[in-house]
Amino acid sequence: MAPSPSTSSGRTETGKAAPPRALQRFLCLDDFEPAARARLPRPLFGYVSGATETNASLRDNRAAFEEWAFLPRMLVNVSRREQSVELFGTRYRSPFGIAPMGISALTAYRGDLAQARAAAAAGVPMILSSSSLIRMEDVFHQAPGTWFQAYLGRDPAATARLVERVQAAGAPVLVVTIDSAVVPNRENNVRNRFRTPLRPDARLLWDGLTHPRWAVGVFLRTLLAHGMPHFENVGAERGAPLVARDVTRDFSGREHLDWEALKDIRRRWRGALVLKGVLHPEDVKLARAAGVDGVIVSNHGGRQLDGAVSPLRVLPAIAEAAGPVVVMADSGFRRGTDVLKALALGARAVFVGRPMNYAAAVGGEAGVAHALALLRAEVHADMGLLGINRLSELGPRHLLRRQG
Repeated sequence: MAPSPSTSSGRTETGKAAPPRALQRFLCLDDFEPAARARLPRPLFGYVSGATETNASLRDNRAAFEEWAFLPRMLVNVSRREQSVELFGTRYRSPFGIAPMGISALTAYRGDLAQARAAAAAGVPMILSSSSLIRMEDVFHQAPGTWFQAYLGRDPAATARLVERVQAAGAPVLVVTIDSAVVPNRENNVRNRFRTPLRPDARLLWDGLTHPRWAVGVFLRTLLAHGMPHFENVGAERGAPLVARDVTRDFSGREHLDWEALKDIRRRWRGALVLKGVLHPEDVKLARAAGVDGVIVSNHGGRQLDGAVSPLRVLPAIAEAAGPVVVMADSGFRRGTDVLKALALGARAVFVGRPMNYAAAVGGEAGVAHALALLRAEVHADMGLLGINRLSELGPRHLLRRQG
């Protein structure tokens, strides 16, 4: 969907500032991907775009949307459309946000800050990844209200210190990812020669030389202004440097973790607690019993268990089992129609990952702001075409499963 035409004053017909001229050719979220592919070195683009093994879950995340068709109502006065949503006591302007993505500051200059500031300006939530390269305190200072994503750590004491750090930094919502007990088989990273920490070699130098806009505008600019990036938020203390010869960034060793580890976090964390990576209704019941406030139905964008079910397919069952737990979703969202289908099936909000990373790589904070504006405009138009004024009006009655 194209953005609103701009006027001679540089503002759209709706009164909002028009996007910079360089971004006006991006008419939907999918438009950012080929531009990011051209700008980023192959290992980096492959890391962001890739999934695991045969990419079965990655493909099915998109296919699931095609299996539902809308049943719109006509001659409804839709002049009062409003798409805000309340999550954990905060009213957001739109029912979507930015999903957590690691090393975003390597694909765009200060990428975590670019995404967080754009989200705050747009009035939507953004979840900072624990694999980010900018200190959470700096991000929360510039974009108050940003959520934080963490993993269940193998050392309970270290996890407790991280929770204390996040609490002190002021994050209102802690998102714990629970679908990563075992390191997945990401063959695409091996084929693209991607690993973290990065290993300095001739191939890394060549990637920089053949992508000068990234090498100068992101990597060298970061080194000159901020020094060597580190994994700043994996634990309570500073983590490994981004580029190193001998340091290993190890996410294994979580096989023993269970619901008792989650309950320990619940006892320590005073804010809203969300579990990310839930796909089974029985796990939602266990989350309710553990005192969790929300769940994000997710297969990690197809990046964990290949062949795991698409969130859209299990949303109705999870919504039924959730009770007071807030149901959200991610994995594969690209359009306003995708957002509305998820909400009709029981989600309160959704999160978008890869396209926001691509938008930051292409246009920095302005690119992310433009991507968010495009998605908001799509939701606004689609609500009118569907015949609703409020998101609370949405339900399964607005959808029909396609036959064949």
